[in-house]
Amino acid sequence: MNEPLRFFDGHNDFLLRLMKSPAAREEIWLGDTGTGHLDLPRMKSSGFAGGLFAIFVPPATSGPPPDFKALMAKTPYALPMPPAMTHIEAQPDALTMAGLLHWMERAAPGEFRVCRSVPDIRAAMDSDVIAGVMHLEGAEAIGPDLDTLYLFHDMGLRSLGPVWSRSTIFGHGVPMAFPGSPDIGPGLTDKGRDLIRLCDELGIMIDLSHLNEKGFDDVARVSTAPLVATHSNAHALCPSRRNLTDRQLHMIRERDGMVGLNFANFYLAANGTATISVGWDVMLRHLDHLITELGEDHVGLGSDFDGCVLPDLIGDVTGVQALFTAMAAHGYDNALLTKLARDNWLACLDRCLA
Repeated sequence: MNEPLRFFDGHNDFLLRLMKSPAAREEIWLGDTGTGHLDLPRMKSSGFAGGLFAIFVPPATSGPPPDFKALMAKTPYALPMPPAMTHIEAQPDALTMAGLLHWMERAAPGEFRVCRSVPDIRAAMDSDVIAGVMHLEGAEAIGPDLDTLYLFHDMGLRSLGPVWSRSTIFGHGVPMAFPGSPDIGPGLTDKGRDLIRLCDELGIMIDLSHLNEKGFDDVARVSTAPLVATHSNAHALCPSRRNLTDRQLHMIRERDGMVGLNFANFYLAANGTATISVGWDVMLRHLDHLITELGEDHVGLGSDFDGCVLPDLIGDVTGVQALFTAMAAHGYDNALLTKLARDNWLACLDRCLA
């Protein structure tokens, strides 16, 4: 039996699931329960060698999580965004998830490691240890004085998106709407530009995935680092406001950056719905387009595991090898598959991290 192709994933929301689930955290992380998209046994068996683990602070509501399949079943749609959160409101959940990432390492010694640099990531992968990198999806937990960023950096934060879809004191995200352009609303605030400069100073990669177009352009002007969108797709093929236009893709290519293919149905399907499970042909069209516009050295995976509605053909992390098989049948040779699976991410992180 062939060994699975090992891959690095640009985005997952496992920490949110671990925090919110009523099940015991040991069961969720260490047990092969078949629930959700990720757990340690399935990651090990599927070739998951490392990835960015997002800290995303959910809206402060007491009700059930939104039913995206229902809300995004028909187009057009524009999901209402929750109000902005203060750092005082956001920090408890953000710190809980940061602690959970470190607990995952303690609960699985020799199998999972929190990594702070590309040498750390490579050393873990060379030892068959899964490499976890801390990412902040939406910077609500960082206060206006930015001092909390130093604390999160010390805890291992190496990637940060200034916004999720809701606005923050740093900038404005794109709402979950279809169809539409990412050119909506103002860009970064003065505090947002300060945040970008400090991230550059500390060697924290900036994630553009949820920023609107003016915010994207502001990051390009303020930052000297490569431009990176950890989990986004091609707007030319799926005109969701969350996807990247060809102009944005060209800017990412020119800045030696990276885009991770998002597996979410509603960012892949041409009609933008969550109910239709897309086939390999749709995912391959996005990959082909990204490779054409960015070049084959600037594309990878950004699954959005445990944070999206996945195609049935993938199902969970164990379906990634089937995607690689489809990519090979499509004509991607072994050298390109290895780049897309992990080498492009490692090279990009090497360019971005201090």
